[in-house]
Amino acid sequence: MPVTQQALAEELRKRLAAAALGGPQRSRERHVARGKMLPRDRVDRLLDEGSPFIEVAPLAAHGLYGDEAPGAGVIAGIGLVHGRHVMVVCNDATVKGGTYFPMTVKKHLRAQEIALENRLPCLYLVDSGGAFLPRQDEVFPDRDHFGRIFFNQARMSAAGIPQLAAVLGSCTAGGAYVPAMSDQTVIVRGQGTIFLGGPPLVKAAIGEIVTAEELGGGELHARRSGVVDHLADDDEHAIEILRDIVATLPQPAQPAWQVEPSIAPAETGSLYDVVPVDVNAAYDVHEVIDRLVDADSVSEFKPEYGTTLVTAFARLHGHPVGIIANNGVLFSESAQKGAHFIELCDQRGIPLLFLQNITGFMVGTDAEAGGIAKDGAKMVTAVATTRVPKLTVIIGGSFGAGNYSMCGRAYAPRFLWSWPSSRISVMGGAQAASVLATVKEDQLAAAGTPWTPEQRADFEMPVRSQYEAQGEPYYATARLWDDGIVDPDQTRDLLGLALDVVSRTPLPAPRFGLFRM
Repeated sequence: MPVTQQALAEELRKRLAAAALGGPQRSRERHVARGKMLPRDRVDRLLDEGSPFIEVAPLAAHGLYGDEAPGAGVIAGIGLVHGRHVMVVCNDATVKGGTYFPMTVKKHLRAQEIALENRLPCLYLVDSGGAFLPRQDEVFPDRDHFGRIFFNQARMSAAGIPQLAAVLGSCTAGGAYVPAMSDQTVIVRGQGTIFLGGPPLVKAAIGEIVTAEELGGGELHARRSGVVDHLADDDEHAIEILRDIVATLPQPAQPAWQVEPSIAPAETGSLYDVVPVDVNAAYDVHEVIDRLVDADSVSEFKPEYGTTLVTAFARLHGHPVGIIANNGVLFSESAQKGAHFIELCDQRGIPLLFLQNITGFMVGTDAEAGGIAKDGAKMVTAVATTRVPKLTVIIGGSFGAGNYSMCGRAYAPRFLWSWPSSRISVMGGAQAASVLATVKEDQLAAAGTPWTPEQRADFEMPVRSQYEAQGEPYYATARLWDDGIVDPDQTRDLLGLALDVVSRTPLPAPRFGLFRM
């Protein structure tokens, strides 16, 4: 029975539900027995009732670390508190005591990056044992390791982006700087602790025997050290104090562009029926666009030129968007058209939406002689330098330099999501196997060594398998190559929420005029 988009979406829902549980049942029971709320209950209590939640990388670390770190042990995402967008970062102490694996650090830093780009107040719900010591070499020493979290807190605070923390459990070693470097901090009496060195380290270092509460409990930090500003009775009280602090913050900026009332798409059928699971199968991307955008809002740009790239002005949940969608391989004409369209959106302050399904740029003598490298560079440059927010959804394949021109991760989209049927790699597995086999065959021929078709096939098989495994979306999202895998039928609403977030950041002035391509 062939795999369908519906089946892939159902598998996604199952994996998300499993990751959302957090640590094993025994750890969750022990957590609750200590009088603590479960991590997701803390997030729910913090957010306004009925608030949407744009969760960041919910399947981070999926399949890594022996599958012992669901969600990388931290919940991160954007929701509403007193009607304003905030970034929430909540440690999950049911996962290895909330300690930081390499992917935990990467996810925390990604959440801060999103907060910085969109000027979102950061709310840290802290319950962590600090770095995961068995992997300290992957967590502590490098630039984008644990210390970068506190660097980012300082830089965001200096930029006027509020940093607020509630210490709901352990806050140990370097992790103690999360509340210490926040603008305002709450701690739970008898439950929260903050110390650079815990009781075992203190005993080993100076011989002092002390309890965790005596060393860094709420009473000490609220009454003596001044490390915290508010002393709460329990989780719920601490979260209520945090909400009260958010209520005192200055109002966010108005949208950077005019937002019209949302209109349902003209095409109401499911996206499951439009895009094939096989990334090599052809389809018309116009059908995807018609199911994502508001009815009667599409105005296509250069529809007769460079037809393997669709460019169109539209509205999505009332927000203006400039859509760039693949409809085949990129030729010089397609790349020039894409660069021209990006410049138009830049001039007009219209955010960009990239719908990726790209095998790459055209190759061959004619393409190279026609200047495909310089024309592709024009589009890549436009993507890299535009001042407007960019959103990317990988709806099919994302291969080679096409990933760059279509605003892959390296080109700093504000958000990047993948569909369950997507694939990403430097090239397809069949192409990679063929290239490597040809190189090997040439080497053997030069040495006068024969190579049979059977030997070539045996050589190619593991390469194909490797690319298939490493190109699938769960492999990618586990390593934070995207911000999550999204159900195709939930894509429109997710994009609408994201546009509302990115609209609150003022746009810089245009830096140059339009260079007509």
